[in-house]
Amino acid sequence: MIQFYHVSKVYSSNIHALNDITVQVNKGEFVFLTGPSGAGKTTFLKLIYCDESPTQGEILVNGINIARIKSSQIPYLRRNIGIVFQDFKLLKDLTVFQNVAFALEVTGIRGKRTEEEDLENLANGWITG
Repeated sequence: MIQFYHVSKVYSSNIHALNDITVQVNKGEFVFLTGPSGAGKTTFLKLIYCDESPTQGEILVNGINIARIKSSQIPYLRRNIGIVFQDFKLLKDLTVFQNVAFALEVTGIRGKRTEEEDLENLANGWITG
């Protein structure tokens, strides 16, 4: 679950990327962020995976207040968050399936399923943990 409570982000050049955002994304929900360039979409995502810190407000990811997370814990947090960027990076020498399988293997999910199950889930447009 991802929860934002009155989150704002102001950059040093006095650019207000987000202003008093309160939102909740429940476990299992798929969320699409859309909007014009400069609307704060990238900033919103960077706050979730701890690449940026909010100017004010509180962000909880799976019940963890990310303002209190140690930098050594950030990679573990990121392994539980799925974000697809518009400029996704695929490994050129691998097929789409192999790219997905590689990501699943790195996160420890791959060993829990067979290749046949992965292919079926990929064909249906979803992968589960």
